[in-house]
Amino acid sequence: MAKTNIVSLRPYVDPLTAPTVVMVDLQQEYVAAPRRMAVPNAEQALANCRTLLAHARTMGFPVAFTRRIGRAPFFNSATRFSHWIEGFLPLPTEMVFEREMPSCYDSEEFARVMDEGIGANIVLAGFAGESACLSTIVDAHHRAHRVTFLSDASASHALEGTDANDVHALLVKVLSLYGKVATTADWIDTTREWSFIRGVEYSSESHDCVR
Repeated sequence: MAKTNIVSLRPYVDPLTAPTVVMVDLQQEYVAAPRRMAVPNAEQALANCRTLLAHARTMGFPVAFTRRIGRAPFFNSATRFSHWIEGFLPLPTEMVFEREMPSCYDSEEFARVMDEGIGANIVLAGFAGESACLSTIVDAHHRAHRVTFLSDASASHALEGTDANDVHALLVKVLSLYGKVATTADWIDTTREWSFIRGVEYSSESHDCVR
């Protein structure tokens, strides 16, 4: 397993008040239809993830990427399906955590970093809603970490007898018991005031930080 990339948060704003954006498992496995782990309706969620990431980078918010790496048929490090989706390559200044189980907290380094203060304000987006996102948010709740889940920057798989959209709608209701739920646009609107604190003028139409 590759070494975890952890960067100091000192160059950023106070991590106890600033949000830390956690991008969950934006990996090829989730968009490689017809493979079993491909997520329906992934494109709209990815569009919102791009908007979120561009905003976070413009504002100078800490960003953490997480991914599953294992020896199973899915997310296998020897295949391209474990790689990042195009346009979501972490910058050298951003955190990267790897794990085998669904919850991001399966990474000991992720758990340690969250425990040391970043968990005070986590903003979560990515795949898959009913597995990695759900288990991460429940784990965060039991650690008294505060999470905001961006429901439209995520998507879920279908389950037996229930299609993907209905699963995701039910998931959003369940996750509201363990944290806050918001849309990407609403969350970005609530954080625009940071531009006045940091002297940054943000324009979602004119600026794209995603490579």
